[in-house]
Amino acid sequence: MNDELFQKLNSRQQEAVTHEAGPLLIVAGAGTGKTTVLINRLTYLVLEKGLSTEEILLLTFTEKSAGELEARADTLLPYGYVDLWIHTFHGFCERILREHALDIGLAADFKLISATEQWILIKKNLSRFDLDYYKPLGNPTKFISELLRHFSRLKDEDVSTIDYLETAAKNIDEDELEVKRLKELAGAYQTYNELLLENNFLDFGDLIVFTLKLFKTRPNILKAYQKQFKHIMVDEFQDTNWAQYELVKMLALPNNNLTVVGDDDQSIYKFRGASISNIMQFKDDYKEAKELVLVDNYRSRQEILDYSYEFIKHNNPNRLEEKLHIDKQLKSGANFKTKETAAVRYLQFNRGEEEVSFVASQIADLYEQKKRRVARLCNFGAG
Repeated sequence: MNDELFQKLNSRQQEAVTHEAGPLLIVAGAGTGKTTVLINRLTYLVLEKGLSTEEILLLTFTEKSAGELEARADTLLPYGYVDLWIHTFHGFCERILREHALDIGLAADFKLISATEQWILIKKNLSRFDLDYYKPLGNPTKFISELLRHFSRLKDEDVSTIDYLETAAKNIDEDELEVKRLKELAGAYQTYNELLLENNFLDFGDLIVFTLKLFKTRPNILKAYQKQFKHIMVDEFQDTNWAQYELVKMLALPNNNLTVVGDDDQSIYKFRGASISNIMQFKDDYKEAKELVLVDNYRSRQEILDYSYEFIKHNNPNRLEEKLHIDKQLKSGANFKTKETAAVRYLQFNRGEEEVSFVASQIADLYEQKKRRVARLCNFGAG
């Protein structure tokens, strides 16, 4: 591992990078270098602990993040280290299912269906959905979109068609109209999943669901991957859904060398208050987990951080800072030059269009300023 790069890390970052074994929870505020920690930890495990890149799984949420992580890993690792297991959750599961689709009765050439294709599939086969309570009287576009959102949430919780039908059947003592509604939804969910399989389609939720099914019904395959992945790291852990977290827990057994990085204040996929549930559950599931909080920010001036902190505290008591009794207030670790203008300005607009226009003009001005600076540098010493 590059000693010079390691020495540039602060003490908490170094502690996270060199964590030996067992579960580790890293609460990393905005701009505190969580990507740096993850990649340096991967490098440490390979170069210092002797692991191969195939023995480390690093999961994140967006293709952009996965691409950035892989690019930085390629930069830090010596030439010749290949086959990095750095993926989004869906990318990882697709890789697994392409390899083992036949083990659960899927065709290996399944096609991932887009949101638009999902909508078209239901629209073309609307007659197969036995709908009365949810029969679309008006705009069918909105109806289908809402139905798909409901199906997506079910798959996020790994609710199978059988589970849903059984739940509907158990509600016979409920109001007659409510029972009808539940049974209709359950039937629609079953029909939708049948349509997918008939057409050799999987949606994004299916990638997680079928990988879980693979590992549950083929324990020999699960055991092989448990043996392969000696360390697992998860980025943006606060945004994982139930099914994704179950997948990670299964893979981490039996040694539980699982590092998760998250921050409830940066959650973008969950409603306020819900973003802490995964981290709190992690604390319950792994009571022996080591906990590190990164607060040194390398992106912003202290004035901006202070304003942001006062603003985000309005989410209390539904924040980790309150729940875990930790200090998450960010401290500027960068050496910013003093500027005459304030770091934060308060601007109020009468209409949203005015705000958009102002922001666009500011971006255009900054772009022109950058172009002029580049032109001056290029012309420096010319002639």
